[in-house]
Amino acid sequence: MQTSSISRGRAALRLTSALVRPSLALMCFNSLFVAAAAAQAGQDLPTVVVRSGLPRATDDGSSYGPFIPADATTISGADAAKADLWSSDSASLIKDIPGGGAWGAGGVSSLPTVNGMGADRVQVSINSMLFAPACPNQMNPPLSFVNPAMVSSMRVYNAAAPVSAGGDYTGARVDVAVAPPIFASGPEWITSGSISGFFRSNGASYGVNENTTVSNADTSIAFSGGWARSGDYTAGNGMKIKSTLYETQNYALSVAKKVQDGLLSVEVGGQAIPYQGYPNQYMDMVDNHSFYVNGRYEGLFDWGKLETTAFFNHVRHTMGFLEPDKSGDMPMDTKSTDAGYTIKGTIRISAQDLIRIGNELYYNNLDDWWPPVSNSAMMGPDAFVNINNGQRTRVGTFAEWERHWDAPWTTVFGLRNDVVMMNTGDVQGYNTMMYGASAAAFNALNHARTDVNIDGSALIRYEPDQVSLYELGFARKTRSPNLYERYSWSTSAMAMKMIGWFGDGNGYVGNINLAPEKANTVSFTAAWRDPDRKAWEFKVSPYYSYVEDYIDADRCALSGCLANLPANLTTTNNFVYLQFANHDAWLYGVNLDGKLALWDTDTFGQGGFRGNLNFVRGQRTDGVNLYHMMPVNATLAIDQTYAAWNSSLELQLVGSKTLVSQVRNELATSAYALFNFRVGYQWEAVRIDFGIDNIFNQNYDLPLGGANLVNYRETSMMGTSSIYGYPVAGPGRSFNTRLSVKF
Repeated sequence: MQTSSISRGRAALRLTSALVRPSLALMCFNSLFVAAAAAQAGQDLPTVVVRSGLPRATDDGSSYGPFIPADATTISGADAAKADLWSSDSASLIKDIPGGGAWGAGGVSSLPTVNGMGADRVQVSINSMLFAPACPNQMNPPLSFVNPAMVSSMRVYNAAAPVSAGGDYTGARVDVAVAPPIFASGPEWITSGSISGFFRSNGASYGVNENTTVSNADTSIAFSGGWARSGDYTAGNGMKIKSTLYETQNYALSVAKKVQDGLLSVEVGGQAIPYQGYPNQYMDMVDNHSFYVNGRYEGLFDWGKLETTAFFNHVRHTMGFLEPDKSGDMPMDTKSTDAGYTIKGTIRISAQDLIRIGNELYYNNLDDWWPPVSNSAMMGPDAFVNINNGQRTRVGTFAEWERHWDAPWTTVFGLRNDVVMMNTGDVQGYNTMMYGASAAAFNALNHARTDVNIDGSALIRYEPDQVSLYELGFARKTRSPNLYERYSWSTSAMAMKMIGWFGDGNGYVGNINLAPEKANTVSFTAAWRDPDRKAWEFKVSPYYSYVEDYIDADRCALSGCLANLPANLTTTNNFVYLQFANHDAWLYGVNLDGKLALWDTDTFGQGGFRGNLNFVRGQRTDGVNLYHMMPVNATLAIDQTYAAWNSSLELQLVGSKTLVSQVRNELATSAYALFNFRVGYQWEAVRIDFGIDNIFNQNYDLPLGGANLVNYRETSMMGTSSIYGYPVAGPGRSFNTRLSVKF
């Protein structure tokens, strides 16, 4: 027994060494990238060495899955599909998790936020693909590529997650799975799936969704997609909130094949958004098309599990004005390409130990130009080149050790290195007279920048029994700036107002000398549950993050900015002009989450309570409040299931928002409470759902909705201009219904 154990251990160590060697070589290759950053070169996939003679894994590979921290949240496909009753925005799913929220934007394009960190600080992966911002307003974020009915699962990792979850983010990582393979039990081909249609009265929204799988024992062909359309919605006071209309189409087709102990899949998909209005932006989306190809392989070997992904994505995007809410002629075009690969090996070196090693490459190429407008002295005769051949390449390598010391104790330690290389070409304005000086100053600079980012994580879990769990986590996470934060160059008032995904009405200019932001996060989670009947659960998760070089903004003191607004540095009651800047900052908060079974009788079926409470506070070390901090909020609900019926009565409570960003002149909002009701009936393969959102037609402002730039306007030299001081109001009462059929 002892000799056999030693022999297996030596074999495992030989395999580990064989797998680590390519990873170490890639680390060295990363260093070479630093020395020759301007080359922006890629390389072939590393060779993975597999040795025979080791005990083959006897399970289905589930024991080689990722470590899931106690404060992570998983949204199931069933829960995501339910949300389609009241929203076509997949980012809205994040609102229901502890610490989650969404920055207001278009009807299907809000930006997720977790524990006070939003936009680029939350990295979103769709079937292991990453998509960089492809719009100066981030009108096409990754979660807009899928609708809620397409989501088969969504897992949200908070900032203290293991390094294997990903790199180049500081707030959270969201992993979304779409169209997973489903195999039949026998050789015969079978067809399964569902189709649904919905209608929402507020905005007269309607759409259809479909999920279909054709499969046999080793082959699966799956399609998932949907189409939705909406008009402008109405607030609780009866006001139509202009520029909230949209139309969107999403689709994904995948073919999966079992290959011995592995699974090979190829997926194609894309998005088409003919139009989408934005109440908190000066522009709207007037066309957006994307197409991606994604290949994945997962396989079990003698030594463990191998996972690989390679993908390509292309986006073509145009901004303009949607009549009649906005008018004018100023086309803005974007062309973006994403490509990359990931390779990860999970190696069981003993009954208690797992080693995860991996390497990944993500490349983004961006062109952002604004065509000239005929007969316009300000916007012609040349094209305005905002980003010219912008390139952002990231090469990351990580190693992680998961150790199960005994039944109660588990530790996970990891280290990763990400090298981020950025560059862009020369730029130009619409004309030399108005834009020549700023363009020449930018073109005279060396645009190439390279960041070498080192991250680490450590988690300690103690689970003494089936009732309680305690977990302490620490992580250092680093995010390099995006192309717009570093390379937006013009201080023209019009150009600056076209830059920014914050929805605050302010104008922004880039800062080529931005440093990466480094978040040092410590979190603790304590959870208790009923071990027998699962009648109750309760979890509390406090956290603290100190962020070095947090990428925020300062009032722009450049001569061009002061020419736009002489009082730009001191104005407190108007839109202003800002430049991206680094500041140290801190965030802290706590999330509480729980559920309790209330009754289980023949007369009334099963009933339960669920609820969560979330608090976050964020501030720079110079005393400036961080932007878009969600005020204290809670959700309380009673759920009932009786035979084929189920229903929910939900209360959403949101406190007043008074701690706002002084540098942005962020708007405060008042507290509010919303009641929602939902009921559904299942009859064999048919299900019908009905709901009422905002039952009492409460009029309220969205804390993360930004400034309303459309409903409130005044006469100006440009015709009309947005008036400062009005937040975006939330939707009033809506009657929603959906019919679903499974087959």
